[in-house]
Amino acid sequence: MPGFDNSLPMILNRTLDSIMPPYRELFARHDLTEQQWRIMRVLWTDGKVTSIELSRRTLLAPASLVGILDRLEKKGLINRVRSTTDRRAVHVLATARGRDLEAVVTPEVLAIQTRIRACVSDDEWQSMQATLEKISRLSSDCALDDAANS
Repeated sequence: MPGFDNSLPMILNRTLDSIMPPYRELFARHDLTEQQWRIMRVLWTDGKVTSIELSRRTLLAPASLVGILDRLEKKGLINRVRSTTDRRAVHVLATARGRDLEAVVTPEVLAIQTRIRACVSDDEWQSMQATLEKISRLSSDCALDDAANS
């Protein structure tokens, strides 16, 4: 078994702790939480998205998502629209104010990512991305859930 410091969860946590401070500072300047930013990022990219799809894409539990959407709506950044064809479906979309925020935040996010990417080669970045994507699919690909229960 690897030592605690070399365990995958600790490596991932250390990595996240090292890269997130400039993002957190940026989000705080614009009165956003990390979870709110995830939602806005999906809306800026995809336009109108159902709350179920938002939950899946942002990795936010549906129960948590409701409160986050409430706060974004109070800030005037999103609107929720009930589907006319499926009463169970609620679509979420950025308001004009939410779109204005995109124009301000996106260049700053890109600048942070550019600084981070400059620390590794393109090959290293692509390899890391591919490896992390592969690991993120473990539970469905390798019966990881079964191993946790043994």
